[in-house]
Amino acid sequence: MLFNVFLRLSSLTAVQAALKYKGVDWSSVIVEENAGISYTTTSGTAAPLEKILAESGVNTVRQRVWVNPRDGNYNLDYNLKLAQRAKAAGLAVYIDFHYSDTWADPGHQTIPSGWPTGIDDLAWKLYNYTLDAANAFADAGITPNIISIGNEIRSGFLLPTGSTGNAYNLAQLLHSAAYGVKDSRLSSQPRIMIHLDNGWDWNTQKNWYTSVLKAGPLTTSDFDMMGVSYYPFYNSGATLSNLKTSLTNMASTWGKEIVVAEINWPTQCTRPAYSFPSDIKDIPFSADGQTTFMKRVAEVVAGVANGVGIFYWEPAWMDNQGLGSSCESNTMFSVRDKLRGASG
Repeated sequence: MLFNVFLRLSSLTAVQAALKYKGVDWSSVIVEENAGISYTTTSGTAAPLEKILAESGVNTVRQRVWVNPRDGNYNLDYNLKLAQRAKAAGLAVYIDFHYSDTWADPGHQTIPSGWPTGIDDLAWKLYNYTLDAANAFADAGITPNIISIGNEIRSGFLLPTGSTGNAYNLAQLLHSAAYGVKDSRLSSQPRIMIHLDNGWDWNTQKNWYTSVLKAGPLTTSDFDMMGVSYYPFYNSGATLSNLKTSLTNMASTWGKEIVVAEINWPTQCTRPAYSFPSDIKDIPFSADGQTTFMKRVAEVVAGVANGVGIFYWEPAWMDNQGLGSSCESNTMFSVRDKLRGASG
């Protein structure tokens, strides 16, 4: 069964004009296409997703990389093919290493199968994996603009070895990953990012970076960017005011570029699991609401010293429109027609 989906917004990123990186995460597109999904512009023209994104103002696409997923989806080969499509469409590429065989997030940071668990061996494996992956992109003629060494690593990564309970181990692993990028054959140096969730929570950001940087192996010269996730539907404390305070303090304390690396707003949310933050309750759950929300967040980021970008997470993942939340849909596309096969 095939589904044709159309873009709800005439532009994904007009509201982000002041930002250097105007992006989306499009990791699932090949999975979606293999499931029969095709994409259509607001005017009704069918086109590859990368063309629609570029014409809508996107200039950078984010891609998650898993190490050895069972079905091959999101592995290195998958991402090389996807990055080639992005490059052909004139889009820059942001690589998000999960350093796991599956999802990596605050509740899941599992060491890939077959990797060692001792800190020295694991750090060496991580360095070489990152180096080899970066070289694979270089050999394919792709130089990512941004490489994130881990995804939402508030609890650490490569657990249990790289847990925040052992800041030295975590710092050593991040240092090794960073130098896997730095020592690669990439023709120019990507911006290296460290990415945590709960970007609105200054205490979380402050305590994490203070602890890990104090441990020793990781230094501020090892990375260039601090990325955060900012989702409005998981905590009523995720106000725009708190986000502004947190990002402002991060920029002034460490002098790094600041990126909202993941963000969503619902077009439908009948029974949210948590109360929405007070200063965005006036925004409707709709396509227009997505525009309003993105505009407000973009204004916050652009108003921060070194605030450089926003990436909407998976706007075209039609087989997973809730995107992990309690809301029915957070995507920027809608199903227009259902096209049945000959036997339908």
